[in-house]
Amino acid sequence: MKEIVKQLVEAAEELIQVAKPRAGQIFVLGCSTSEVQGAKIGSKANPDLAVEMFKALRDVVEAHGLCLAIQCCEHLNRSLVVEASTCDKYNLTEVTVRPTAHAGGSMATAAYENFAQPVVVEQITAHLGLDVGQTLIGMHLKRVAVPVRLQHKTIGDAILTAARTRPPLIGGERAAYPEKIR
Repeated sequence: MKEIVKQLVEAAEELIQVAKPRAGQIFVLGCSTSEVQGAKIGSKANPDLAVEMFKALRDVVEAHGLCLAIQCCEHLNRSLVVEASTCDKYNLTEVTVRPTAHAGGSMATAAYENFAQPVVVEQITAHLGLDVGQTLIGMHLKRVAVPVRLQHKTIGDAILTAARTRPPLIGGERAAYPEKIR
């Protein structure tokens, strides 16, 4: 378990280093603890592993002044668990549900049980994120999502995908852009 948590923390720190998010921006995590353990998504929930992973990631995200959003599984339509303050700040649509290991997933349940004031929201538009175990976080990222290749390719046995976002480029050939494009 310690190695898995270490891999997650290192991946999150590397993504934050590359993405350079501003304080208050949203970091989304989709994670299958089943996939992390080498099992098919949704088949081997591990609440203890989820709590350890959640707490470690929350600490990293908070240390960088970011807001954390944890994606629920398909049984809750991939809604997300966030702090109430994030819901208010971004004017998100709150829904009424409480995630469980088999309807929401272990990670969403861990978030709901360990955030100070958890709420579940219908959708979000995040600035960066990690997808552990092919949980399909793309629907929760701002346009334009940019893949980030991290040193870690897996967390445990789960495939790891990372992304940051940047504003769309507009204007065509006559447009002038900043020398460095986010």
